[in-house]
Order: sequence, then structure tokens, then C-alpha cells
Amino acid sequence: MAQLEPDIIQLAAELGATSFFQGLDQQVLCQFAERARWRTYTAGAVIFLEGDEAPGFYYVQQGWVKIVKMSPEGREQILYFWGPGDLFGGMSVFANQPMPATAITLEPTGLWLLPRDAIQQRLVADPTMALRVIEFMARRINELITLVTDLSLRSVTARLARLLLEEAEGDLVQRQRWATQSELAARLGAAPDVLNRALRTLVEEGLIDLSRQQIRLLDRQGLAAKAIPDR
Repeated sequence: MAQLEPDIIQLAAELGATSFFQGLDQQVLCQFAERARWRTYTAGAVIFLEGDEAPGFYYVQQGWVKIVKMSPEGREQILYFWGPGDLFGGMSVFANQPMPATAITLEPTGLWLLPRDAIQQRLVADPTMALRVIEFMARRINELITLVTDLSLRSVTARLARLLLEEAEGDLVQRQRWATQSELAARLGAAPDVLNRALRTLVEEGLIDLSRQQIRLLDRQGLAAKAIPDR
């Protein structure tokens, strides 16, 4: 995949389309864009490690990134997938703490790094921007609460059913080239063989149809019933 560095005007426009920067004056967006640093990575590259200092916000221009926690044995729990148009890394910037997880590219990826000092200077100049920070962190916290709820209260089959319902566009979930069973298992906090059994269960019950490129939802009501937390 070609990784061509976009121009500043294009970057400013794309930042303005994100929920965090939406509504900011064009001049301010261009100031952020001028401070941004372009980075490219091959597939499987580490962007940062858990415990690293937080250098700033990352904006995904091209490619996909996974954010993972690693066990001492090397087992992964995927917290997020981030793709084109997404921002990540902000929690540690605003909390002034080390990165709580590791970021790894899933395919050739181009990112913009928005330096921490540029964000913090804007917060000092425009205190109302603090509301954006609060909203951003609240969304991340809610997402992590959902993940904890899934891992503690839902079976793997229930987690899988909920994920499919959330990610379907119409009745289709498109599968990225890197979306292996192992990656999906790590996202759901399951062993690959357990995930395979859950997929097979949904197929055998007529709830989904599975292929290499996509998953088709055949019975949304049935999947919704499967997604109910265990009692």
C-alpha cells in the first residue's frame, strides 16, 4: 500500500471531522496540522509499548492498529482496533501517565502524531476545550467498562453475538485481511478453540453465515437473545 503524506490543509479538514476536534476554528485546526509529525510503519510494527511516555495524540491516516494488554506469558487481550479517521493515545496525554497498553500495526500504516505540548498549549489558551477532553475520556472509560462487563458477565458466545450486532453494516460484518480467528479471539478474551466453538454454534443454530471475507447475520433477534449477559 502506498503511504503518501497528505498535505496540511487535508489533515486540518480530517481532524475537523473527528468528534474531538469538530467545531474548532479552521485556523486552530491548521495550527494543529502544522505541528503534526508524519510516521509510517510496516505490518506488525510496535508504535509504543506499555509503560512508554505518552508523546501525544495519534491520528490514523491509513491502515489499522490494535491496542493490546500482554500477559507475562505473551497472551493478548485486545482493547481496541483503530482505523482510518480514528484518534488514539489521548488518555495518557491528558492524565500525564505512561502508556497503559501496547499499540501494534495490523497492516502498513500511516499516522500523524499530534505532540502533547501542542494539545496542552491549546487547553491553556482555550479552557472550553477541557470539555472535549472530559467527553473524550468519558467515552474511553465507558468503552472499558463495557469490556469489563463482557469479560465478567458474558460467555464467549454472548460476547461474540454482541460484537457482531454492533459491527454489522446492514446484515454484513466485513472481515479485514488481518482479522484472523486468533485476532478475534484476543479481542473477545477467549482462546482460539473456544471462539471457533462459539462461531460453530451460531452457524449451526442458523444465526449467522460465515465466510473468509464476511459474516452475514441471518437472525438478529436470535443473536440479541444470545448476547444477553449470563445470569
